[in-house]
Amino acid sequence: MGGVGQFVELRPVLFGVAYRMLGSAADAEDILQEAYLRWAKVDDAGVASPRAYLTTVVTRLSIDRLRSAQASRETYRGPWLPDPIVVDESDDPEPDGAELADNLSLAFLVLLEELAPAERAAFLLRDVFGYPYGEIARTLERTETACRQLVSRARHRIGDRRRRFDADHERSRELTRKFVTACGTGDVDELMSLLTDDVVVWTDGGRNAKSAPRPVVGPWRAARFLIHVAKDLPAGVAIREENLNGQPGVVFEIEGEVTSAVVVDVLGGRIAGIRVVANPEKLTALQSRRP
Repeated sequence: MGGVGQFVELRPVLFGVAYRMLGSAADAEDILQEAYLRWAKVDDAGVASPRAYLTTVVTRLSIDRLRSAQASRETYRGPWLPDPIVVDESDDPEPDGAELADNLSLAFLVLLEELAPAERAAFLLRDVFGYPYGEIARTLERTETACRQLVSRARHRIGDRRRRFDADHERSRELTRKFVTACGTGDVDELMSLLTDDVVVWTDGGRNAKSAPRPVVGPWRAARFLIHVAKDLPAGVAIREENLNGQPGVVFEIEGEVTSAVVVDVLGGRIAGIRVVANPEKLTALQSRRP
């Protein structure tokens, strides 16, 4: 039987693969549970590399899950956003700071939605996790040449649209605090001064929460929209700062229940993107992290 200790040791990187493949913390947890059940039936004495074996299982399961999920995402109500998660840098297998924000940000995960499942897997395994092409080929049951082509196509499709966020977390956190204060006080001028000229607000409410049906573009529209949303917050709402997907974020709670999360993209000392997740199905990971 596969050892529990080995699986626990590899769990952070396995979750990292599944979450980046699917953009859903709940689905990633399901994948890891299935992977463990399979691992428990394996004679690990005959497995040369538990990491390679389990990464292969998780990747293939994720590809299958992603194929079934893509149809529902095409008919999703309003903008689709990934589940925001709190990541302890000590638990994540990837570097901290700007690189973590770049390869785990909601903006990056949304870009990955444009890739076919096999492209997404090859790209992540190579460019994020650093797997050699030979191992990627065995995982995807393709030739190394085919895997190189998959990665090349993925890089081309994402291209220059992959944005690099500010690495100074303290400065970004202070900017986020000013942003929250301006929204709460209704200070349009102050809020607009914090936003870039091409700022975009995305809101994901799914079927069960209010959200804008389309992205809100530009500092004037964004400021008015955000202040309007802030005015509708009920009395007694609790706000806590979090590091969400390697970026500054804010989580809102009412009577102990997480109701929404806001993640901001900071570029050049100003806010270029704001992602509001209010779909309760996507907040379960944050609820479980509630102090």
